[in-house]
Amino acid sequence: MRIAVVTETYPPEVNGVALTVHALVSQMAADGHELLLVRPRQPGVSAMPLPQPISELLVAGAALPKYPGLRFGFPAGRLLARHFGAKRPDAVYVATEGPLGWSAVRAAGRLGIPVATGFHTRFDAYAGAYGLGPLTPVVRHWLRRLHNASGTTVVPTDELRLWLEQRGFKRVRVVARGVDTALFDPARRDPMLRARWGVGPRGLAVIYVGRIAAEKNLGLAIEAFRLIRRQRPDARFVWVGTGPQAGRLRREHPDFVFTGLRLGEDLAAHFASADLFLFPSLTETFGNVTIEAMAAGVPTVAFDYGAARAHMKDGVHGRLVACGDEPAFVAAALQAAMHDAARRAMGAASRKAALALRPEKVTREFVGLLAALSAGAPA
Repeated sequence: MRIAVVTETYPPEVNGVALTVHALVSQMAADGHELLLVRPRQPGVSAMPLPQPISELLVAGAALPKYPGLRFGFPAGRLLARHFGAKRPDAVYVATEGPLGWSAVRAAGRLGIPVATGFHTRFDAYAGAYGLGPLTPVVRHWLRRLHNASGTTVVPTDELRLWLEQRGFKRVRVVARGVDTALFDPARRDPMLRARWGVGPRGLAVIYVGRIAAEKNLGLAIEAFRLIRRQRPDARFVWVGTGPQAGRLRREHPDFVFTGLRLGEDLAAHFASADLFLFPSLTETFGNVTIEAMAAGVPTVAFDYGAARAHMKDGVHGRLVACGDEPAFVAAALQAAMHDAARRAMGAASRKAALALRPEKVTREFVGLLAALSAGAPA
């Protein structure tokens, strides 16, 4: 197929959407599909090399407020219409809901090209995290209008599909997520890395991986770790990632280990070298880091939604806590930290479960959905 992928975030930017879209694009190219990748320019950074057969269309954009390292694309309807008209794609996939995403949906619609959209980010939930709670209904209306203008909206879980359908989103289709189990592997556990963290062979390395930002509910992870530390003085809290709150947390918690951004095999080694993953976020559409931790053999404490609900079983792969029950989250984290043998068993079970989440199978299901749209069949 000839597929146009429109996204306002892409590597070298690092976030769940950028990495998910990159993995999807790379696998589709490996399967022989012809791809046009449309994204904003990223001044001053070197783009990741593009495998064949991928061509790229770079458009104007600007830094995202509060996230200077991320960008959004300006509307580019005329430019997209010219490109889509000159070399018509069989389908267009719009991964983000910013101005560039809107213009791509409209341009494809005017040309009669089938469009699928991806619901990757809970922007309505982010409004509350940044003190803009009254705007939540407005943001949700904006999201619903864009997605309902497409032929189908792609989501990673049935839970999210039902949630969207109850709020007026139409033609929502589930395509699961995969994880690279060759990259995220317990075999990458590194005693020397643990030693640099100040963790001995029998010590406890608690880890957080993700954006260090308000919408991630990080105060809860800190509360849980402080309780763990009172019971286990050998515990260290390792933070992997960057974000607008990183500087403040460094100043307030000098005993924490902040590694900054880690990618590829380096990230995989950090995951595998940890003993317990705390993921307190309540604003995810999925949470790729959950299945990355599972693949690395690291048990997770998370709220019961998104990837955790889809792929974890409480007490088997980690601990699932009812959404919003913060005292239960803290108690579950402490229990997992205090029982070494049970935690190791949960890590082994997590690895075994993750081996079934093959990225190539997910990508082929996604392309099948686009092919059905292109053929005029219901999504």
